[in-house]
Order: sequence, then C-alpha cells, then structure tokens
Amino acid sequence: MSLKVGIIGCGNISGIYLENSRKFPQFDIIACADLDHTKAKAAAEKYSVQHVYTVEEILHSPEIDIILNLTVPHAHAEVSLKAVEQKKHVYTEKPLAVTFEDGKKIVETAKQNGVVVGSAPDTFLGGSIQLAGKLIEEGAIGKPVGATSFMMSRGPESWHPNPDFFYQVGGGPMFDMGPYYITALVSLLGPVNRIAGSTRISFPERVIGNPERAGEKILVRTPTHVTGILDFNAGATATITTSFDVSAARTPFIEIYGENGTISLPDPNNFNQPVLLKKHGDGDWEELHCTGDGHDNLRGIGLADMASSIEAGSTPRANSNMALHVLEIMQGIHHSSDRSSHYVMESTCDKPPLLNEEYVKQ
Repeated sequence: MSLKVGIIGCGNISGIYLENSRKFPQFDIIACADLDHTKAKAAAEKYSVQHVYTVEEILHSPEIDIILNLTVPHAHAEVSLKAVEQKKHVYTEKPLAVTFEDGKKIVETAKQNGVVVGSAPDTFLGGSIQLAGKLIEEGAIGKPVGATSFMMSRGPESWHPNPDFFYQVGGGPMFDMGPYYITALVSLLGPVNRIAGSTRISFPERVIGNPERAGEKILVRTPTHVTGILDFNAGATATITTSFDVSAARTPFIEIYGENGTISLPDPNNFNQPVLLKKHGDGDWEELHCTGDGHDNLRGIGLADMASSIEAGSTPRANSNMALHVLEIMQGIHHSSDRSSHYVMESTCDKPPLLNEEYVKQ
C-alpha cells in the first residue's frame, strides 16, 4: 500500500522530493500547498501532482496520510504541530524545530494523537554512512574511541538569493548544516550525554553578493563559528566545528577513530560516495565503494522508510527521537558556550538499525 503525501512548502527543496517520489513506491505525493499559491500550482503542474490546496485544505484533507513539511526552518514547528493535531503523520525537513522546547511539543503531541513524526536529514541512509556503520559493527576498526567532523565554509551570502535567515537566531552554520554531521555521528556512535561548546560571531555584518541584492548588508544575530565537544554514552568523544567564517580548509568531513583503525567519511550531505579505511599498521588507505552512483541524490528515502514503518507498526530510522536528540545537541553547544559550562543532555535515542545488505555492498 502506498501512503498518500501532501507537501506544504514548494520552494527549492521540494523539487528533489517530487522527482524522487517516482523512485519510492512506499508513498505517493498527491497534493501541494504553499502560502504562495503560484508556487504550489507550478510544482503540481511540473510534476503532475493531482491536487493544489491551500495550507488549511491540505491539513484537513481526509485523503492525506502524511504531511511533508518543506517550509522554512522557523515554520517547521508551527506546521508540524498543526498537522499532528489533525492526526496526520509528518515528515519534516531539517531541523525538527529551531528550539528544543518546540521539538518536544511536536514529539509529545504526535504521541498523544497516535501519529508518527520523521525528520530529515536522511543522508545517513545513503550507502556511505551505512557502509561505515557496517564496518563498525563488524569490528573493522575495533571499539570507537573518538571522532572529528568539520563543515568549513565562508557562508551562503555570495550566492543565495535570500540569505538573511542564515544569520538570524535559529540559523547559523550549526542549525543549517549541523544536522547532517550530527545525525551521521549519532547513527554511527549512538546518543550523546554531555556537551561542551564554544561559539562566536566573527563578522558582525555580511554583504550580499547575489546580483539582484548586491551590496545589501545583513546584521548577524547568531554565532557563525561553532565548535562542540560531544561525549557519547558508549564512551567515544567527538569534536564538531561548523563555520561560515572560513575561506579555505583541508579538514576531513567526518572521521571515526577506533582502537585498531580509522574510517574517513565523505560529505554527509551526499549519499553514495566512497569511504576510506585504514587499519592500524596499514601503509595506505583502502577506498571502499558502496552501491549506487556517487552523484545520487536520494532525498526521500527517509520518507519511504517511514511509510514502510507506519505500515509495519515499527519505528522509522529517521525518527522523531533521533531528530529531537540532534536538535538538543545543536542547542546544547550554543547553551554551553553562553553559560561557560557543560550542557547535560535531557533527551536520548536509539542508534537506528542499518538498512538491508544491498545498500551497503562494497
């Protein structure tokens, strides 16, 4: 059975979900809605979607099983709460919300109404991270003892048409790109129990480079260079840095350090790129390939897994508990820096099971 999906938010990210819906028989996108009705209509026409609704109509439609929430981050909580209150399942783009308190409200309301919430990113379900998980489970590097992760850039204002929200509260490099890195770490190493953080605003103003708004200035209201130290329940410690203040870097994306070796992972915003493995005593890195093309964009696989889980009565891999945990980690890094003390985690989650063997074939 294919569950019926309605999209709220028909901006740039909606295109890949609509395109990829043809790859996943577990769900069928039958309706689009957006505050800008012309965007919803254009998306429906381009991808042959059956219905164009207002936001209120799609939330109340008896045909819709799952709301796919593709609104801007500050609207995630409001839209998801309205959907679960209408007893709709929800799959939302990252992050789950922009505050931990709002994230908890979504999870608690969904439980009260007997519906399921899932959340991007689902890139951890791609071949790269699944292969790394398989290697760790097989003991290829022994017990993990540490990890590092880096997202280093100069920020999106040079190219993004409307970059203002990246520099407001709830934005910044951690809330924008951190979900990819932290979700990958949690999926490989399990939940976090304690955090230390250090953050700063390096440049108080940003200048837009997009030709249509060239020269306009953005007042920065959120940290743009963010570093955290994460202590995992299982014993490993990881360092994460996300930055909009770096012109160039040669840091790895993610590395997992074990007792007997190291796994070096590609950009966790991608799905099926090669993984590097070097065991203790080896002279060279071994390049391991997973199934699928390195250019694959499989966004929607998390929604497909959630739809299958709803039918089976099981927990989806990209589930609300992990999304809430990732959200608290991001907020906790900022709180630790603000308070000059460790942040102790309130939430936890289970490490999601690996996908089937065909997704992690070497």
